[in-house]
Amino acid sequence: MTEGFIPPHGGYQKLLSYQKAEIVYDATVYFCDRFIDRRSRTHDQMVQAARSGKQNIVEGSMASGTSKEMEIKLTNVARASQEELLADYRDFLRTKGHQIWDKDSKEAKYVRGLGRNWTNRTSGTHTTYMSHSSQESHESYQTYKPFIETRPPEVVANIIICLIHQTNYLLDRQLKQLEVVFLKEGGLRERMTRARLDSRKKGQP
Repeated sequence: MTEGFIPPHGGYQKLLSYQKAEIVYDATVYFCDRFIDRRSRTHDQMVQAARSGKQNIVEGSMASGTSKEMEIKLTNVARASQEELLADYRDFLRTKGHQIWDKDSKEAKYVRGLGRNWTNRTSGTHTTYMSHSSQESHESYQTYKPFIETRPPEVVANIIICLIHQTNYLLDRQLKQLEVVFLKEGGLRERMTRARLDSRKKGQP
């Protein structure tokens, strides 16, 4: 059978970057509803940035079947949205006179430790993330909920900053892998050409 030119796509739920971005979104909705005036522009902007960081991973994953260029573009948009959200949390802490945790502080290390088993795993494209065992549990907001929903705002903001850094790390790795795959395999046009040539070869006596 001739290999198709549309590769496997979707399955974004298994992307570690998506799982982290979803946690960041859930945590941001809670943070903004509790600590930011719901009528303020900042409230809406932060929630929208968190949503964009999540949804563009979804769109990129679904678009990957027919456009690797679009997948890379949307994944980069997700990365930019996370960076925008990171700046908002830093602004919140700075304007309130609170400290941002150093990455090597015991607090930051503790938060990283909660998700260590996940951030150490690959965050690759379909050839890697689809191979995860079905026995593995899905990391979710529930892991961080006891801390996010019981601590003061300066602590919660720092926890979410740690989560954004983890998400950005995963997105950076994902973008690098997407670049490698694109340089190796090309986009849809190249795949269509290869599939057509393979089909012609197999059709010969």
